[in-house]
Parts: sequence; structure tokens; C-alpha cells
Amino acid sequence: MKSCLDELSVFGGPAEFHEALHVGRPNVGNRAAILERIGAVIDRRWLTNDGPCVAQFEKRVAEIVGVRHCVAVSSGTMALMLAVRAAGLTGEVIVPSLTFIGTVHALFWQGITPVFCDVGPETHNLDPARIEQLITPRTTGILGVHLWGRPCDVEALECIARRRGLKLLFDAAHAFGCSYNGKMIGGFGEAEIFSFHATKCVNTAEGGAVVTGDDELAARVREMRNFGFVDYDRVAGPGLNGKMSELAAAMGLASLDSMEEFFQANRRNYCAYREGLRDIAGVNLITYDEPGASNFHYIVVEIDEDRAGLSRDELKEVLWGENVLARRYFYPGCHRMKPYCDLFPEAGSRLPVTERLCARLLCLPNGTAVGVQQIERICGIIRFAIQNASGVKARLATRR
Repeated sequence: MKSCLDELSVFGGPAEFHEALHVGRPNVGNRAAILERIGAVIDRRWLTNDGPCVAQFEKRVAEIVGVRHCVAVSSGTMALMLAVRAAGLTGEVIVPSLTFIGTVHALFWQGITPVFCDVGPETHNLDPARIEQLITPRTTGILGVHLWGRPCDVEALECIARRRGLKLLFDAAHAFGCSYNGKMIGGFGEAEIFSFHATKCVNTAEGGAVVTGDDELAARVREMRNFGFVDYDRVAGPGLNGKMSELAAAMGLASLDSMEEFFQANRRNYCAYREGLRDIAGVNLITYDEPGASNFHYIVVEIDEDRAGLSRDELKEVLWGENVLARRYFYPGCHRMKPYCDLFPEAGSRLPVTERLCARLLCLPNGTAVGVQQIERICGIIRFAIQNASGVKARLATRR
């Protein structure tokens, strides 16, 4: 990359057109295997209602995670709503604001008050030291989030939950295939949930699952995902339609077949980013140095404007101009979104780490649709922009 600002096409220079690189572009795996499974579903004419593909998908996920029960459902948010209800959570539940909005909506939709807790500056997960002061007589549970697939401090959260008589659930939407202290994520707390949305490393196009070792909780989730039916024509209580379709499960089975390939591609890309971003002032790559398994799916950088000379948002604008569609995860924080910003206008004052991270985190493209050559280009754009920060700022200012 030449040392002139016009080299970047965002400034109207002569850079060649590049296909857009997206955060969350789906992993597809073996196309022939997917079509073969979908064809079998169509031939059976059993498209939903607990067909053989769903049963097989549940069995394989449970075996991978090492739990007795996997209940496949229509989305990760549905999985969380069902797990929360099956666990009997009411009143207030402590949850991070640095998460996808669906985590908090799953509580609020059921009349539960989310109590936002700050996160650790290095872990980006719930800070156990902050939880105790938020517990009130109305608190019934803690909902941890394994952000970026990096596990929460499970032992500390379990200790607090036991001591204070609280239920403990985990949103493991990012963490399928990851582990903590030698144990696969999915086996902690009363239950954990996975998302198998198209943007996740392993996907069913759209779907999710509740995983647990609790027989009664699993049975309640199974009832509730199917309108409360416990027999052909007997309803035991209120439920809804949260079932995973056979077509989605067929996609998921093919995705599980390619899981190791996806993980290896992510790890290769992570290593390429780590090398390409090395020693760039103010750009700190979130690392996966902890022992244990990881899916390496989220490539996240924290931008220190004082050192980089550019803000996170300015760097994002440069990348978007180069067809690199980086994303601000999770901006601006759940506590600053509707309806929570109106209900809890003072929440930000209790979340200094969350507020800082929401202004600094940027997620870069990853997955099987991204290769090392493209990553070298992305890192080159970032390096060039920061090395020429004052000129880049001036050019960006003229575009606004």
C-alpha cells in the first residue's frame, strides 16, 4: 500500500474494487451433503414436529457438549426465553449490558426486570465483584454471557448463586465448541443456551438449543416449545411454538459434519489477524490464549483513540469505504437501547467499563468466506489509516 491518502478508495483514489467482506457471513460447509439431507426431508414429507433430523441433531449436540439433554428450538432467543421460564426466574435477574439485545429482551418479554451489571475490562464478561451489590430481595437469578466464546468466571458465579440462593443460567450463543477448565461449555448452571443463527460458527440457518443436565427442566422446555402438549391431545400448561424445523436441523447436521473445518479456518484467520495487527499503535486484538477449546469465531479489536489517533468509529468509516463491513459490537450497550434507556436512565453511571468498551470495540470479518490474503488487506488498511491518522481525520471531516 503506497504512502499516500489517495490509495484508499474511501478518499476517491484509484484503489481497485474489492468484493465486500462482511462480519457474520455464513459458513455453509459441504453443499452436496446439505442438499442430500434436505432432499431426504422433502422425500419423507416430515417437515417439522420433532422429526428424525431434529432428534439426531439434539443427540449429536448433547454428545459434543457432554450433557444429558439438548432441546432444539427455533432461535437462540427462543431458547433463552424457554430456559428462563423453565428455571422459574421472576422479579429481577442480573445480566450484562455488553451483549446482544436478544439476551435482555428474553427477560423483559416475560416481565422480568434486567439489572445491568458491569463487566471485567479484560474478560468482557460479568464481573463477579460487582454482582453482590446488585442483589435485592427481588433477585431470582444471574444470567452470564460467554462473550466472544470466552468463558465467564463460572466458579465465581456458581459460588455467588449458591450462597445467595439464586438460579444461574448462561447465554452461550457465541460459545459452541468452547470449553472451561476442561469441560465443554453447555454443562454449567441450571442450563445454557446456544444460538445456531446463520452468523454463528455452526448454524442451522436459524435456530437455537437449550442444553442441561436437569431432567425436569429439559422436560418443561420440551413441553413449552410445543404449545404445552405432553401427549397427542393433552396440554399440561401454557406453551408456544418454538420448535426447530426438519429443514433447519438438516442444515445443522451438515454444519456439525464440517465443524472442525470451520474451527480450523477461524483459528488460521485469528493467527493471521494477530500477525497482521501486531504492533499497530492503539489496536488491541482480543486474544484466545486461555487453555481449552475455542471456536475462534469472533475477531474483535479494541481501539484506543489516544494512541491510535483515530476513534473506533473513524476507523470503521475507513473500513466501510474499502468494502470491509466491520461491526460495532455491542454498540451502544443494551442499557442505551429502547426501552431500557427510558426505564433505567441512570444505568450508565454504574457501567463505566461497559460504556468504555461500547465506544472502542470493533468486530472484523471471519469465517470460511475470509482468507489469509483478504486478512492481510484488512490489516494493511488499518495500519495505513493509523499511520496516517491526522490526514485520514481531515479527509473524513470533509466527507461529513
